[in-house]
Amino acid sequence: HLLAYAVKELFPDAQVTIGPVIENGFYYDFAYKRPFTPEDLEAIEKRMAELAKKDIPVSREEWKREDAVRFFESIGEKYKAEIIGAIPSEQGISLYREGDFIDLCRGPHVPSTGKLKVFKLMKVAGAYWRGDSKNEMLQRIYGTAWAKKEDQDAYLTMLEEAEKRDHRRIGTQLDLFHMQDEAPGMAFWHPKGWALWQVIEQYMRAVYRDNGYEEVRGPMILDVALWKRTGHWENYKENMFFTESEKRDFAVKPMSCPGHVLIFNKGLRSYRDLPLRYGEFGLCHRNEPSGALHGLLRVRGFTQDDGHVFCTEDQILPECAAFTTLLQKVYADFGFKEIIYKVATRPDKRVGADELWDKAEHALMESLRRSGVQFEVSPGEGAFYGPKIEYSLKDAIGRVWQCGTMQVDFNMPRLLGAEFVDEDNTRKHPVMLHRAIVGSMERFIGILIENYAGALPLWLAPVQVVVMNVTDRQESYVREVAEALRGAGFRVAADLRNEKITYKIREHSIQKLPYQLVLGDKEVAARTVSARTRAGENLAPVPLEAFISRLKSESEARN
Repeated sequence: HLLAYAVKELFPDAQVTIGPVIENGFYYDFAYKRPFTPEDLEAIEKRMAELAKKDIPVSREEWKREDAVRFFESIGEKYKAEIIGAIPSEQGISLYREGDFIDLCRGPHVPSTGKLKVFKLMKVAGAYWRGDSKNEMLQRIYGTAWAKKEDQDAYLTMLEEAEKRDHRRIGTQLDLFHMQDEAPGMAFWHPKGWALWQVIEQYMRAVYRDNGYEEVRGPMILDVALWKRTGHWENYKENMFFTESEKRDFAVKPMSCPGHVLIFNKGLRSYRDLPLRYGEFGLCHRNEPSGALHGLLRVRGFTQDDGHVFCTEDQILPECAAFTTLLQKVYADFGFKEIIYKVATRPDKRVGADELWDKAEHALMESLRRSGVQFEVSPGEGAFYGPKIEYSLKDAIGRVWQCGTMQVDFNMPRLLGAEFVDEDNTRKHPVMLHRAIVGSMERFIGILIENYAGALPLWLAPVQVVVMNVTDRQESYVREVAEALRGAGFRVAADLRNEKITYKIREHSIQKLPYQLVLGDKEVAARTVSARTRAGENLAPVPLEAFISRLKSESEARN
């Protein structure tokens, strides 16, 4: 409100719309005849500080809806009048006044503007009125506010560090991937980026295999009739892509779960077959708004480590406990030691009996207790078809990323007719557990790049070792060493260019390669290799076999 107050004082013709609190700050959307400039932002922030210093009292007022609509219309605030006009008539209207400025808000607010001492305006961006691209474009001013200046300074420092780690910039620098307008929200993977992808996929494939999952593959395009049965058509079609062939309508899958149920349905299942675990690297597409797309972190086409467990009600607890243990190991292997756990419980609108929800929620919470972890409970934030655990990891600069999920589903097996024959010879619907560890592969790779600032650990690095000659005399030995390293299973590049060795070292250092081998006449004569680490340490010459042993130990240790 202080931001809107300052804008109205400096730019009286600007119209206010909405201004909510968001993570680490706030924003306010304005309609104005010209774009706000960086100089405008400085002036607005200065005016905010002046208004705060005046310590103007903030008071709450209750208004009738009709009176509030008339008031805002009378002062030319058509957007605010429209918002208030859409509020149900039986709902009270609360306005907050500070000096000459009054705005709609449910509150509560600080008692006076003097309490607002630490804030900063960050940027201006475009935003459509009510989030609809058919409506007019507004200007969104973002800001951040803190109780203490040192907290704000720490946050701004983190943002600076995050900018340096931006996966889009590093992805270009390391030649991993690119995005372009011909395929908005979908990545073009370059050889080195695809090598990184394959390391992660093969690692996760081994996780499937070692933990009782059978890998499956479902179609990417399915008849719209299926999505109507699952409820996606009614609740999710705005986020889906569609196509038509031979007078039939099809949808590109936004998720793999219906396909896994159809695979489960082929054949008569017994309680002895459960739990049945399917895993798929499922390529999914979701029609995200173009303005929300952000490199690999927010895309339209993505691949998930999509797993589904079909089980009985009594198997929910052991399956969830085993999954949490597995997820902890996977995250640790990727270098993430700090995990945040959240259990989302039943919403008001839901399917299934309360006894079933009681059992499922207890199973999720008890599975986390058995893992010895602290967790938050988010009442009412579960899906209508079941409660879930959300697993979020904390990266090297303290940002939190929600990646893993364990979602209980009572609904989809029933909707698609999934059944098993129970011990008493009756047919029952299984419980379906939707689970993911890394989630979107694209997003997870973006997180990894930013977490390590591109300096990926040896086992993940697309190129683990580059072998270089000092002069033409070492060319044959460079080829021999590179071939031996490849034979030992490592990803190797040989740099035989006729360039100064200092130039080659500098160039590969920018590429953040874990090891550089520099082979001169001494190494050829002694049949050794001289290695330089990514940190710039020059290791003593050793036989190639000893260097290979070092690489194997470091790779196996992962992090």
